[in-house]
Amino acid sequence: MQKGKLGSYLNLHLIVFIWGFTAVLGALISINADALVWYRMLFASVFLVLFIVRKKTSFSVPPRELFKLLFVGLLIALHWIFFFQAIHVSNVSITLAVFSLGAFLASLLEPLFYGRKVLWYEVFFGLLIVAGLGIILKVEINYFEGMMYALASIVLGVLFTLINGKLIEKHESSVITFYEFLAGVVFITIYFLFQNKFTAEFFILTANDWILLLILSSICTAYAFTASVKVMQKLSPYTVMLTTSLEPVYGIILAYFIIGGKEKMSFEFYLGALLIVITVILNGVVKHYLADKE
Repeated sequence: MQKGKLGSYLNLHLIVFIWGFTAVLGALISINADALVWYRMLFASVFLVLFIVRKKTSFSVPPRELFKLLFVGLLIALHWIFFFQAIHVSNVSITLAVFSLGAFLASLLEPLFYGRKVLWYEVFFGLLIVAGLGIILKVEINYFEGMMYALASIVLGVLFTLINGKLIEKHESSVITFYEFLAGVVFITIYFLFQNKFTAEFFILTANDWILLLILSSICTAYAFTASVKVMQKLSPYTVMLTTSLEPVYGIILAYFIIGGKEKMSFEFYLGALLIVITVILNGVVKHYLADKE
């Protein structure tokens, strides 16, 4: 594996670990999923503005590209709303396990977005992940509602990952992320205005929620999301999605030690999770072997 790609791959694993912690934060924050996402994207946008100004990067984006960024912002907002709702109606472990489907979906959709042939091993590894998920679903059917929210979330996640894979070819990752987050805030704000959700109680949060939201929006969002877009300069969306399949493992381990009881799952659940981990490792081995042959 080339040095640049190796560095990007290691950075991606750090990002995925942070995302695993994101799920735990979502479970600990007491507000509703849509309000959580609004605060998250608003604060993250502020952090990104400060970063972009400090780096003296231009905010300029062509109108046609800006429209794409606005659309992706809507996808991201919906993705996160479904994600946190899944956690609230089930738990961290179930939600993150369903996210493993992302690699299989990416293996089918990426060739359509990038005009390349379908690679047999990507589909094979994707199917192994589906098998791991199948083991989990078979024994944890009581969490069906949470699984459906998580499934909707990961479908949207794959779509905006593929689109961002195109956008990063032309624009700075922090600028892309800023406009996408800002668009998400605008869309959710419009929805809240129609629903009359901006009451005095909406802005009254506990000190614990404020602290967790700041951690979530800065480290787990502004940094992690921008970095995840940037690594796509070196790595394919499929590799990003497959590596993201490790998010359940990191998140489940963190949730077990931080949250405890609610996160204790069956033996079959951990068997399915192990299959997902092995698949991610095999993907890295195969890609390393094929890169050395080129």
